[in-house]
Amino acid sequence: MAQRQPYLFDPPAPSGLRLGEAFLDAVEESAAIDSIDSDDLSPFRFQGWIGNRRTTSYGWRYDFEQGGFSPAAAMPDWLVPLRDRAEAFARLAPGTLVQALLIHYPPGAGIGWHRDRSVFEEVVGISLGAAATLRLRRRTGPRAFDRAERLLPPRSIYLLSGEVRHGWEHSIAPMAEPRWSITFRALSALGLRQTQNGPEGSPPPGRTG
Repeated sequence: MAQRQPYLFDPPAPSGLRLGEAFLDAVEESAAIDSIDSDDLSPFRFQGWIGNRRTTSYGWRYDFEQGGFSPAAAMPDWLVPLRDRAEAFARLAPGTLVQALLIHYPPGAGIGWHRDRSVFEEVVGISLGAAATLRLRRRTGPRAFDRAERLLPPRSIYLLSGEVRHGWEHSIAPMAEPRWSITFRALSALGLRQTQNGPEGSPPPGRTG
């Protein structure tokens, strides 16, 4: 599916959305895709439904089948420099992005309308492979929405924080070409409270990585 270029008079981007092109170069992108493909990805599952994409999490894992939030393996070495660069892009303190989600979208896959779970705060995504359109909507009535779209070129990065993170939903339409993504997340106040109930009060994985 061809990706629409932004029109000259597209609505302004919602507050809290920031985009950056050419965050990675082509060599870095290829290496990241190879690392994702060599990882132990599993089909995405949501309350008995199996999605057309494969994922794995590091640092923290949210179980969409059971609604649970639990520690996951520490980020692998290849992810840590990307995490550090993503924090710098988002102007976050080192160690803030404690969760990473790797996704492979085969042809025909997308992601439906959603907000990230409330245990997370800032969301920073790196888009790899085919260009995609990030679709945004905010409900204004029973059947009415404010809408916006922004192109995610290959190797680009985006930040969702504040208003766009909490007041808007986002999605990506099914695409004809494969795409990969790396999503880093910070913990919200709710997520930090929940981590205090972890094993022996251990700090969030990745906080000091």
